[in-house]
Amino acid sequence: MKKTMFALAALGALASGSAFAQQAGDLVIGAGWFHLSPQDSSKPLTVTAPVQSVLPGSGASVSDSDTLGLNATYFLDSHWAVEGVFGVPPKFKLNGTGTLGRVGQLGEARQWSPTILGKYFFNEGNDAFRPFVGLGATYVWYSNVNLTSNLQGALASQFHQSPYSVNTTAKLDSSFAPVLNAGVAYQFDKHWGISFSVSYIPLKTKAKLTTTSITGLPVANSEASLKLNPIVTYVAATYRF
Repeated sequence: MKKTMFALAALGALASGSAFAQQAGDLVIGAGWFHLSPQDSSKPLTVTAPVQSVLPGSGASVSDSDTLGLNATYFLDSHWAVEGVFGVPPKFKLNGTGTLGRVGQLGEARQWSPTILGKYFFNEGNDAFRPFVGLGATYVWYSNVNLTSNLQGALASQFHQSPYSVNTTAKLDSSFAPVLNAGVAYQFDKHWGISFSVSYIPLKTKAKLTTTSITGLPVANSEASLKLNPIVTYVAATYRF
């Protein structure tokens, strides 16, 4: 009887431990909240045509942003996994600094940045608490790029035009960027868990501005380089299939 009880207890311990086990073929999906905090810097606004010139002391800063995030992680074995990360495109506001500080908000845009990561999970597959590190890449592009009326007026003045006689549009360059990632995951039971991660993305873009008359004739082209380098935190509830 004692041997039987001991065997049942051992099986129970093994079963409870294996409830957390992560192994090849496991799929974990997550949903949570992204906070993006740009560590930004910029170069002065430069007019490239018709005559090249620089607006001395001009600059821009990018606001923090929050958005809903989604991720899917596929385990190749108990330690290595591949993860895809997506999110509702966050909206960033661009504010003037230096000689553009008086303009206030310059514009806004939405950022798309789907990401793929290779991740390594420490501890063993049957541990509830597992730190991890990741390395990957993202492709970043922008939509809904809009300039404020304040910036429209400032540019018209710079080009000696009436604010009502010209219009300026902007485009932000797309680019690939590496992603450095680290965090922790905790499994409550066989299916449900929670994860927290911090990512750093060395990212830069160039804003290209085109000013035309109301009849569509070119007036001027200008550009400004921005380093965004966001630190991204992500807290997510997870479910393992």
